[in-house]
Amino acid sequence: MESSHHKVDKYYIKNVDADKNSIYCHHDLMGELFVPTHKHLKAQLLYAEGDVVFVTTETKTYFLPARHFIWIPGGIEHSIQPKSENVMMRNLYFPIEANENVFFQTEGIYPVNNLLLQMMLFTNRWNGDLEKGTPNFVIASAIKAILPQICLTNLPLELPLPKDERLNKILRFIENNLGETILFAEVATQFGYSERSLYRLFQKDLGMSFIQYYTIRRILKAIELLLEKKLSVKEIAQEVGYNSVPTFSNTFYKILRQRPSDYLNQDEILKRK
Repeated sequence: MESSHHKVDKYYIKNVDADKNSIYCHHDLMGELFVPTHKHLKAQLLYAEGDVVFVTTETKTYFLPARHFIWIPGGIEHSIQPKSENVMMRNLYFPIEANENVFFQTEGIYPVNNLLLQMMLFTNRWNGDLEKGTPNFVIASAIKAILPQICLTNLPLELPLPKDERLNKILRFIENNLGETILFAEVATQFGYSERSLYRLFQKDLGMSFIQYYTIRRILKAIELLLEKKLSVKEIAQEVGYNSVPTFSNTFYKILRQRPSDYLNQDEILKRK
C-alpha cells in the first residue's frame, strides 16, 4: 500500500486537513490523474465538468457526469478516476459542524443549477485554505448552506460493487452486451440459475433487482455517449439496447430528471479561466 500513499502525498490531499477550521479549495484540470483510495476529516464537494468521473467507495461506484457534483461526507474512503484527461474538477472541503443538516451526512450526486454554477464559477481563482472571517470563507459557506435547499433529488447514479464472484461474471456479461436486449430469464439459464435463485442473489448481494441494475447501467453508458457528442439520441438509444427512442428518453428522464436531448445541448460554461 505504501506506494499509493506516496502518490496521494504528492497530490494536495495532505493539505486538506492541515488547518482543521479552514474551508480548503482545490481546482484542477485532471490530466490523467488517478487519485488512489484516501480519506479526510473534512467533507468534500466535488464538481466535474467535461466528462464523467468515477468515485469508488468501499461499497459502491459512483458515476459523476459533467455538470453535477458529488457530496462525500468526512471520513469516507474513496478513490477518484476521471474517464478522460479533459475533466475539470473543482473541490471544496468543509469542516464538519455540530448539528449539521442530515443532507451533509449522506453521499449523493446532484445536478448543478445556474445559481450554483455561478457561485462555483466565482471560486475559480481560489486555491488552498480559506480562513474563517475572510469574505471567501463566507462565500464558500454560503455555497454549502444553499445545498440542502436546492438539491432536492439525490440521483441514483451509483452501482453497488458485488461481493460474490459469480455475480461479477454476470455483471461483466451485461457490461459487454449493452447494445443487445438482455433478458433476465436468458441470463439465468445461461449462467445455470433458476430465475428465483438469481433474483435472490441480486437482491442479497446488490440490494437491487436485475432490472434495476441493468436499467441504471444502460443509462450510465448513455450518459457517457451523450457527453462524447458523437452520436444522435436515436443512435445512442440503440447502442444501449433500446429499440424505441421514446422509451429510452422516458427511462433517462426518470433517472436524471432531464431528457437526453438536454444533455446533448449543454454548453460547457466553466471553461478553465
